[in-house]
Amino acid sequence: MHYTLHQLQIFLKITQTKSITKAAQELHLTQPAVSIQLKNLQDQFEIPLTEVIGRQLYVTDFGAEIAIAAEKILSEVYAINYKTLAYKSQLSGRLKLSVVSTGKYVIPYFLSDFLKQHKGIELVLDVTNKARVIESLEKNEVDFSLVSVLPEKLIVESIELMQNKLYLVGAADETLPSKSYTHEILQELPIIYREQGSGTRYTIERYISTHNLNVQKKMELTSNEAVKQAVIAGLGYSVMPLIGIKNELLNGQLCIIPVKGLPLRSVWNMIWLKNKSFSPVAAAFLLHLQKEKARIINEKFSWFEQFVSKDNI
Repeated sequence: MHYTLHQLQIFLKITQTKSITKAAQELHLTQPAVSIQLKNLQDQFEIPLTEVIGRQLYVTDFGAEIAIAAEKILSEVYAINYKTLAYKSQLSGRLKLSVVSTGKYVIPYFLSDFLKQHKGIELVLDVTNKARVIESLEKNEVDFSLVSVLPEKLIVESIELMQNKLYLVGAADETLPSKSYTHEILQELPIIYREQGSGTRYTIERYISTHNLNVQKKMELTSNEAVKQAVIAGLGYSVMPLIGIKNELLNGQLCIIPVKGLPLRSVWNMIWLKNKSFSPVAAAFLLHLQKEKARIINEKFSWFEQFVSKDNI
């Protein structure tokens, strides 16, 4: 047999995502490239690794066994690389994080200096919705997770990073007659939602429920960027985190609609399972956050702190 580590890596990702398309996206490869590597690996076995029923891809029992073996092989390869670096007295290993989708505007700045200082560290970063983030933490698949809403049924420890604020926003050219509103304005506007499982969706639905509002859901989209573009295009309004709309506010594509009771406030927290045994890399990263978070916020997010400190926008 002449299978390659690259083929094993691709096949393992396919078994995890149950989709060639999703595997390609997560590996930053084209779908045809992933399909070709799957076929090349399959050609070396007489027993099917996967099967397609309807339009759904399934991993066979044999494929599941190969995936387990592939994960062990890849883990050993990573271990060889890390041991080589450790022998040179370099901090090395994998740092595994899951981050809610709007957290992608936050987490790079808390990682940048740490990864530059420790070039032997491999970052595994999964940016997804809140439900998947909590699932990955619960299964102990990651070292840390970044969330703006703490899980209710999971015992975790946390470190606060920075505040998160959500405002009602619309396209800048969608003018409204009044300069300020009560929460009833949400009943009069077509509201664009994030998908179920999103932390932003959870926060706004809790607000709507608290005020017994009858809100018109215009559409539901699966990413913050998709919501943002829909709002800019004038398809509706949305309650969005300030952290993700800085450029659009500054260049005049979006505007904040002042509503009494908004912004909705939460805090970005880095969380981990209580009593988790940290690897040297994870322990070093936590220490980095504790020591450097104030400096990082001051250097990278001063615009945010100044912006949200205003009583009226």
